[in-house]
Amino acid sequence: MSSKRRILPALANIVACAITLAPLAIALAALSRSDHPWPDLANQFVAPALLASVAWTVVLGLFRLRTSAVFALVVTALLTLAVWPQWFPARGKADPASESLTVYSANLWARNTDVRAMAASIKAANPDVVLLVELGDAPSSELDTLLPDHPYRLVSSVGNRNVAPARALVASRWPLEAIDENTNDRLVALSAKSETPLGPVAFSSVHLTRPWPYRQPFVQVGQVEDLAMERQRLGQTVIIAGDFNSVSSGRIGRQMKETTGLAPAPGFPGTWPSKYPSPLGITIDQVWHSTDLVLTERKLGRKNGSDHRPVITRYRRAATDG
Repeated sequence: MSSKRRILPALANIVACAITLAPLAIALAALSRSDHPWPDLANQFVAPALLASVAWTVVLGLFRLRTSAVFALVVTALLTLAVWPQWFPARGKADPASESLTVYSANLWARNTDVRAMAASIKAANPDVVLLVELGDAPSSELDTLLPDHPYRLVSSVGNRNVAPARALVASRWPLEAIDENTNDRLVALSAKSETPLGPVAFSSVHLTRPWPYRQPFVQVGQVEDLAMERQRLGQTVIIAGDFNSVSSGRIGRQMKETTGLAPAPGFPGTWPSKYPSPLGITIDQVWHSTDLVLTERKLGRKNGSDHRPVITRYRRAATDG
C-alpha cells in the first residue's frame, strides 16, 4: 500500500509536467522573438496561456503536487516575461497642461447589422475621433444614426475580404482633410488629418489580412511595408488603429516599431473574440501612436455586435524637456 501511495503522486506529477509543456512551448516561442511563422503563431496566444498557466499552478498546488507545481510556476514566470512587452509597453510623461484627445477604434465585422448597438457603444465612449474597419452595408447607410456627434466623416471604397462588403471610416468632431493613399495596394487603410486640441493630428484606420496559415507569411509583412510608406506621409503626430490580426509583441508588432517608429497601446485585456471574457482574449485590435503623444488611458468599450471588442484610448501631449 505504501508503494502505491508513492507511485501515484509520482505518476500524477509526470502527467502534470507533460501537460505543462504546452504553455512552456508558447513561452519559449514568444521569448525567441523568431519571425518564423510557427513560433510567431504561438506568440499570438501568450496572454491566454499565461492566465491558464496561473490557474493550472493553483490547481497543482491545491492537490499538493509540488514538483509539477514548481515547474508550472517557472513556466508562469516565463510567460509573464513574454507577455510583458505587450501588456506594459513603455510610456512617456504627459504634459500636465495638455488637453486630451479620445479615440474610439473598432472592427465592426462586415456582417454586423446591429446599428443600435454600434451607436450606443460609440456614444458611451464619448470619443473625439472614431476609427472603424469592416464597416458593412447596414451602418454605412445609417451614418447619421451611428455618428450623430461626428459630422465630419470619410469612408473608403468598398473592399471585400471574402466575408461581405466592408469599408474603413474616419470620423471626427472637427473638419477632416483626406490624405490620399500612396501604397502598393496591399493594405486596407483610410487616412485623414484634423486640427484638434492637441494640434494637427493624422489618423489612419487600417485592416491587415488574416495571418499565416490563412494567408502566406509575407502578406502581412507586405501590408506593414505599405503602412510604413503611408506613415511617412501622415506627418509628425499620428494615431493608427485597426485590426492588425496580430499582437503587438509578435513579428508584425516588431516590424511596426522598427519601420514606423510608433508606440503601441497596452494589450490587456484582450479584444478578440468578444464572446469570451476579455481577460481570456487576445489583442489583435491594435492602436499605435507617435511618441510626441502620451497614452494616458486604454480600455475596452461597450460591445457593439461584433466579434471584436472596441478599444478606447486617450492621449495628451508629451512633456517637453526643461
